[in-house]
Amino acid sequence: MKIAYTKPSITQLEIDYVSDAAANGWGVNCYDYINRFESEFADYLGAKFSVATSSCTGAMTMALHALGIGNGDEVILADTNWIATASPISHLGATPIFVDILQDTWCIDPLKAEASITEKTKAIIATHLYGNLCDMDALMDIGKRYNLPIIEDSAEAIGSIYKGKKAGSIGTFSTFSFHGTKTLTTGEGGMFVTNNKQLFNDVLTLSNHGRVKSQPKQFWSDITGFKFKMSNIQAALGCAQLSRVNELVDRKRAIMKTYRKHLSDLSNICLNPEHENTKNGFWIPNIVFEEDSNVTREVLQNAFVRNDIDARVFFWPLSSLPMYENKPENKYSYSISERSINLPSYHDLTEDEIKSVVSVLKSI
Repeated sequence: MKIAYTKPSITQLEIDYVSDAAANGWGVNCYDYINRFESEFADYLGAKFSVATSSCTGAMTMALHALGIGNGDEVILADTNWIATASPISHLGATPIFVDILQDTWCIDPLKAEASITEKTKAIIATHLYGNLCDMDALMDIGKRYNLPIIEDSAEAIGSIYKGKKAGSIGTFSTFSFHGTKTLTTGEGGMFVTNNKQLFNDVLTLSNHGRVKSQPKQFWSDITGFKFKMSNIQAALGCAQLSRVNELVDRKRAIMKTYRKHLSDLSNICLNPEHENTKNGFWIPNIVFEEDSNVTREVLQNAFVRNDIDARVFFWPLSSLPMYENKPENKYSYSISERSINLPSYHDLTEDEIKSVVSVLKSI
């Protein structure tokens, strides 16, 4: 059978929770699982507030809007990113400023970020790519010195820990994704997380058509908002998954350990890093070949397809996309995407299947 790159881990527990929400989660009970998911997720992170959303993109859009980011503003982020991190900036009328990444983490370079700050800069986004962790000490220091919010795009970082703090619990706010490819899934869905009460209330209002929670008038909108709410059925799935989160993350880490074991004799590659005082949730293992190896993205893709293995490429530099201006000076962002590929990592992946993936890589 074809080896998929990822798929969710669904047990009878998830089926039971979703069935209960579908049968009983209506009327006065229509928010039961949503409220529970939000509360338990905040507790898991060690944060104060969270809002369940229809997607991570929706969470980012509302939170940036709540910060007042709009026309004429700039937001700094890594050039190596999924478009969902940049599109909310563009939709709000602001300009994404793409900077290069660090070679060891593939995450935003704090020095490049600081060098790009102007009077128009309103925030810096730190994306924990594939579960790899940004240098949050350096970024938080920059935020403090320049009075800028540091935003954690933790879409891919459930289970990652930076110096004792879970990814998503450090910055001004964070966003998470529960897309079907993620370690913890609700099918589609996301979460906004913060310790700032005012920001939480603003996003909560924006998420429900601008209706303030304390507003006694029915169907009264106090501001123009969005409709980025998560459904009760999705939240039920999320509650079940969250109760298994340590199991899910541990399995991802075990898969990564197995890849490392079987690839240990290759000297011209690197895999997702895990630095001192950090823990990587390893959402997706990624292999990067050295520049002089002559192994390209296309070679990797074609070899995987020939062997019935799903191929998922490393993220393209956002500045290389047609809607943005090219920034080839972001050399590592442009280079790494040309010689890298994501490796299969779904929870039921067997060691024999991992060996099959590894044998393709070694044959190249």
